[in-house]
Amino acid sequence: MTQPGPAPELRRTLGVGDAVVLGLGSMIGAGVFAALAPAAHAAGSGLLIGLALAALVAYCNAMSSARLAALYPASGGTYVYGRERLGAFWGYLAGWSFVVGKTASCAAMALTVGAYVWPGQEHAVAVAAVVTLTAVNYGGIQKSAWLTRVIVTVVLAVLASVVVVCLGSGTSDAGRLEVGASEGFGGVLQAAGLLFFAFAGYARIATLGEEVRDPGRTIPRAIPLALGIALVVYACVAVAVLSVSGAAELGRASAPLADAVRAAGAHGLVPVVRVGAAVAALGSLLALILGVSRTTLAMARDRHLPHALSVVHPRFQVPHRAELAVGAVVAVLAATVDVRGAIGFSSFGVLAYYAVANASAWTLDSSPAKRALPALGLLGCLVLAFALPASSVVVGAGVLAVGVVAYGVRMRLTG
Repeated sequence: MTQPGPAPELRRTLGVGDAVVLGLGSMIGAGVFAALAPAAHAAGSGLLIGLALAALVAYCNAMSSARLAALYPASGGTYVYGRERLGAFWGYLAGWSFVVGKTASCAAMALTVGAYVWPGQEHAVAVAAVVTLTAVNYGGIQKSAWLTRVIVTVVLAVLASVVVVCLGSGTSDAGRLEVGASEGFGGVLQAAGLLFFAFAGYARIATLGEEVRDPGRTIPRAIPLALGIALVVYACVAVAVLSVSGAAELGRASAPLADAVRAAGAHGLVPVVRVGAAVAALGSLLALILGVSRTTLAMARDRHLPHALSVVHPRFQVPHRAELAVGAVVAVLAATVDVRGAIGFSSFGVLAYYAVANASAWTLDSSPAKRALPALGLLGCLVLAFALPASSVVVGAGVLAVGVVAYGVRMRLTG
């Protein structure tokens, strides 16, 4: 009987710059245009404290992910790390958390595109965006990296314009930057959990480990670099918008950056900001579909998902069946779900994913000093996850429980 050969590997074509851009393409769009307003609503005057807490937890996660990705440079990210360091169940739980959480995030980003491009027809535009970007990813990783680079450049230019206009206007008031905790420390933690959703894009770099050149050197450089750039951008935009709108008005805004530009008197820039928001969300959606399909590939290789999804296209060398499956599920969600619910559920799933990443990194060294960072990251993920709105916690925990039951049933049937 002929033994099957090794599973075909993906092509290593991405350098440090490509990896950083793919991470930024996810973080910038998700954060500034989707999470800033609800975070301000939750935290009030504690918004900037929430941003700092989210950045701290994200930094711990980034360092843990970078160390693990250098050791295990294969597609799948924490699904692979958890499996190798903690056991098959924890790897599966991380992969399940990532796939379901980020699939919801894909739907949220698609709906954000629809809301900015054609208000009132959000679902139709969202589905069209998903179909188009799935086709782009199907054509190969280099095309995705090139398009993401263009998107990131456009979005950064728009955000720079917003910062300059807001801080340079007569309506800017440093008094609105008062840092406190008007909604209590629970509100600050909830804001940090929502803003963490914005930082989570650096996971895309780790999940692309099998397509990165010299991963032992590239990934540890790309992850903290992308995170640092995103933090600087977030801080600048948050300060600029707060100086014009204040925390209370920002928390009520449906399009906070456009509203801030309008309040600053630059009415001609409002359409540009709306286009920039749509482009940013497209960039996030592109990178998200890319990352979810790679984790789906890794789980399918281990038969935690249908093995047919592990096939790599002979010409384009991408996991085309996994990409088509992910695109189909996201398209259905984009046609049916609510954007706020999708964001809350996604945050819970992503924080669970990084909790496993930190626990995995904790096993790499017995030194208390080297274990401190992953321990802090693990604690931070758990605290922020359960500080999210109750509905997000209940639904998120329920979906994770479904995954655990499915794993148990599969083990019983195959064992």
